[in-house]
Amino acid sequence: MIPPTASSAIPRRSGALMMVSIVLMLAGCAPTPEPTPTPTAAFASEEEAFAAAEETYRAYTDALNAIDPKNPETFERTYEFSGGGFQSADRENFSTMHAEGYVIDGDALVTRFVGKEADEPLDRVVAVICVDVSNVTIHDSTGASVVNPHRPDVYEVEVTFKRDTDRLRIDSADRIEGTTCEG
Repeated sequence: MIPPTASSAIPRRSGALMMVSIVLMLAGCAPTPEPTPTPTAAFASEEEAFAAAEETYRAYTDALNAIDPKNPETFERTYEFSGGGFQSADRENFSTMHAEGYVIDGDALVTRFVGKEADEPLDRVVAVICVDVSNVTIHDSTGASVVNPHRPDVYEVEVTFKRDTDRLRIDSADRIEGTTCEG
């Protein structure tokens, strides 16, 4: 092999340096990756989160009071305020009520709302809610009551709300035995 002459080695070195320079320039000009946004709090304070949860539950109760089991279109409004398993249970219950020809009379009334906890970044809220159902009757297609005769007039319910994009939705609700609704 014949060693390269000085004149042919220089262009190779220049070419190699040029390639390294181009690679370095391109690396320097490459866009930096977009920063991952840090989650922002859904609400400015726990009080604001509780107020939004209460507003959601009261709106859900209003929508629930407006349903007519004979007309499934009236069920749709309740779904605006719920999600997850809670909404699935409502869909199943409403479908059964429709299929069996139930009639609902009277309104449920939220008598008390107590915020219990709100997890940072305030996108999960838990509250205890007192719901008076003493004026609500439910009858089957024959007119017979389907309400348990031992049903209490007021239910104490622990409700979990979860943030879904821009609003809180009811995610779960469980009847509890407590003292929040006494008195």
